Amino acid sequence: MKYVDEYRRPEKILRLRDAMHQLVSRPWTIMEVCGGQTHSILHHGIDQLLPDPVELIHGPGCPVCVTDTSLIDQAIELALTPGICLCTYGDMMRVPGSIESLFSARAKGARIEIIYSPTDAVTFAQQHPDLNIVFFAVGFETTAPASAAAVLMAEALSLDNFYLLASHVRVPPALEALMQNKDCRVQGFLAAGHVCTVMGYHEYHQLAQTYHVPIVVTGFEPLDIMEGIYLCLRQLETGKHAVENQYRRCVREQGNVHAQEAIHKVFQVVDMPWRGMGVIPASGFSLNRHYVHRDASVLLQHAPTTSKTNTNDPCLAGQVLQGIIKPPACPAYGKSCTPEHPLGAPMVSSEGACAAYYHYYGHL
Repeated sequence: MKYVDEYRRPEKILRLRDAMHQLVSRPWTIMEVCGGQTHSILHHGIDQLLPDPVELIHGPGCPVCVTDTSLIDQAIELALTPGICLCTYGDMMRVPGSIESLFSARAKGARIEIIYSPTDAVTFAQQHPDLNIVFFAVGFETTAPASAAAVLMAEALSLDNFYLLASHVRVPPALEALMQNKDCRVQGFLAAGHVCTVMGYHEYHQLAQTYHVPIVVTGFEPLDIMEGIYLCLRQLETGKHAVENQYRRCVREQGNVHAQEAIHKVFQVVDMPWRGMGVIPASGFSLNRHYVHRDASVLLQHAPTTSKTNTNDPCLAGQVLQGIIKPPACPAYGKSCTPEHPLGAPMVSSEGACAAYYHYYGHL
């Protein structure tokens, strides 16, 4: 409880609120990148404490939400192929592909196992030598080291039936893509603290200087977020655009070097499709040449598909993920799209902006 009390102390939060009201002289728009931060902001009513001219918009920091339709379709094809079992996290099951989800595919007979860690998939491969086991490796840089460890574990065990369908994505290129969008309204970023715990924040300096945008590495507790917003506003009000580290108790500029070594040993940086954002250069990881024999694409019966946008789809998840609109502005929100019947990925995951709004604000 000591940790919780320290970072949820209401008197400190209220002091920061008062300091912001004294500081702010004009409208500012700040994007919190991570879906976990979005959840915390709505859960604790942080957005209600800010000065009226300050607007928080929500970024593409939910790994479930940004996993491209083409990857979901490939996962479904693999799971429906005889002799293959797909291992995945539970929150991927209801993410829509171009036609259906993994959940509906399993109802048709697709073999899918829900796991809690990548090494569970390796253990499953050991226990089922008659099956080809595909681990659907989803997540930002935060979870990439664990996927790399699973590959290395399979190598050490000489398992010839373990494969990876890699959908790991990198945050800095996505932020750059956001800033290059003509509809971008972002004037400052709250960077995801857990990603920076692994990767550090040295990559963000160039981004801040190029686009003249302050970036504050921020944690997830209410006091973390309030302090991160304050630091970002202080830069905006004084015309600065630098990288600051609010999450000092967990983050160092160079990050976790050992975790990075595991990533670089197994993966290579590649262009990657993001749901609602298209292909972003150098924004993902795929298995490098030393481990390409474990790439699940060799098991696909057809060439990997490219996601297509349905122009008649009322779901505007892509605009939500880019912070162009907030969930209630989508015509499908709370009507044809609900947590029970999601049209878009941000309504599926608990870290998705649409699901968070629906949970805390309902139909609005």
